[in-house]
Amino acid sequence: MVKHNNVIPNGHFRKHWQNYVKTWFNQPARKTRRRLARQKKAVKIFPRPTAGPLRPIVHGQTLKYNMKVRAGRGFSLEELKAAGILKKLAPTIGIAVDHRRKNRSLESLQANVQRLKTYKAKLVVFPRRARKVKAGDSSPEELANATQVQGSFLPIVREKPSVDLVKVTDEMKAFKAYYKLRLERTNQRHYGARLKKAAEAEKEDKK
Repeated sequence: MVKHNNVIPNGHFRKHWQNYVKTWFNQPARKTRRRLARQKKAVKIFPRPTAGPLRPIVHGQTLKYNMKVRAGRGFSLEELKAAGILKKLAPTIGIAVDHRRKNRSLESLQANVQRLKTYKAKLVVFPRRARKVKAGDSSPEELANATQVQGSFLPIVREKPSVDLVKVTDEMKAFKAYYKLRLERTNQRHYGARLKKAAEAEKEDKK
């Protein structure tokens, strides 16, 4: 006889577990397929860079990410104008354009204009027809030396904040931060009342 108030054993073990298992046996073949697709695409878009068009440096959205910089959708019309590039020409020479983006700070505008100018200086423009060379196309010497850029070009570098080491003085040690905070909070709370009191005292003195 079973002793104590235990659970009656009735285990359900035949659950067709094979139907609920996710396998990754196709991963090596998929890796090969992706690599071959990348190579095929690189040959197809030659001599353009494999990473796609040039993107601007933008700051992330919201308070959590706005100190970080990343690649944006495209350059604004203001940036293109400042760099001396026509908005219709830009997509044809590998520059992404976003007509909706607005520049809200001078620093980001200058950074992206400089990015465009650096790109323009390094740019090699192939003629559409080998025999018909138009204005703006690169010289034959440059075309002969041109190679396809593999991977990212003009990468976005995130600046690391510098830390200055200082010697801890006796004055720093003596400073009471909590006391100072409480004092300033009290001063702020009584600011209006003290101002009113001072004004009344001044009025009384005039009488």
